[in-house]
Amino acid sequence: MGPITDVNFATFDLNLLRVFDALIRERSVTRAGELIGLSQPAVSNALSRLRHHFADELFVRRGNDMVPTPRAEALAVKIQKALSEIESAVTDEKTFQPEELERVFTLSGADFFSALVMPRLHSRVTRMAPRVTLRMIEGATGEVATLLRDSTIDMALERAMPMQQSDWVSSAALMQSRFLVVAAKDHPRIREAGIAPGDALPLDLFCALPHALRSVDGSLAGIVDTALSKLGRKRHVALALPHFHAVAVAASKSELIATLPEQTAQDAAGILGLSVYRPPVEVPPQELRLYWHRRHDRSAAHRWLRAQIFETIEKLQPVKSHAT
Repeated sequence: MGPITDVNFATFDLNLLRVFDALIRERSVTRAGELIGLSQPAVSNALSRLRHHFADELFVRRGNDMVPTPRAEALAVKIQKALSEIESAVTDEKTFQPEELERVFTLSGADFFSALVMPRLHSRVTRMAPRVTLRMIEGATGEVATLLRDSTIDMALERAMPMQQSDWVSSAALMQSRFLVVAAKDHPRIREAGIAPGDALPLDLFCALPHALRSVDGSLAGIVDTALSKLGRKRHVALALPHFHAVAVAASKSELIATLPEQTAQDAAGILGLSVYRPPVEVPPQELRLYWHRRHDRSAAHRWLRAQIFETIEKLQPVKSHAT
């Protein structure tokens, strides 16, 4: 995109760019105002001025959302980069004070993170930065790159994925998560087989029992099935649910068993009274990573929050590596 020629830069109110950025993030006049501390009328007035300056609607109402026009999407890339550069320029990392920070950070991730990480992260962050608000949305893996590009989210906590190859995406390893099997205490068939918690379930029993599976898209197979197929075996998935916690609850109330990430399995075992076992097949551990847009690499606020996330994760499991 070439230089903006329909705007008199000398008289342009740069505060309008903050409103534009908030609208791109929130897709809502009300939520945009909440994000930057302006009333709904003030945001509407700013949007009117933006429309006049750029001779474009910029955002068009569709249901409850304000959808950006192609012109707004093109502007967003340069405006967000410019705002990030301005933030880096005016914020001296040496004098960065978390207690003075007042902003909303939006992250995306599965309920693995919302249940295990976010409450602990909030407790840590609020002690140092009481005016910071954290929120997590559940974003499908395939949407993460778009959410980062559009600044809908600040960071994503996800399993390792090819997206990291994009030159504008930065990422760092959070931890490795192996898998364990959970079942209700005194599960009749496991008890009859004489299997103690902590032991590996026999392969025949593992395949014979009904399974609950965490599945975002409704598919009835996962990495456990891939591991079983290498042995020429299958399991019976009787229930597929979109959240790890729901899968754990289902196992606690039935004869279903479930293979879950270790941290979720151990946490759910304590809350729901589950027994934990080792799977009878080798299921490759998953690498979990933190993703963010490269324009925030040098942002003092982003660097600080990333550090808090790493410290929080370390309490769950040692971090393999990280770089902020």
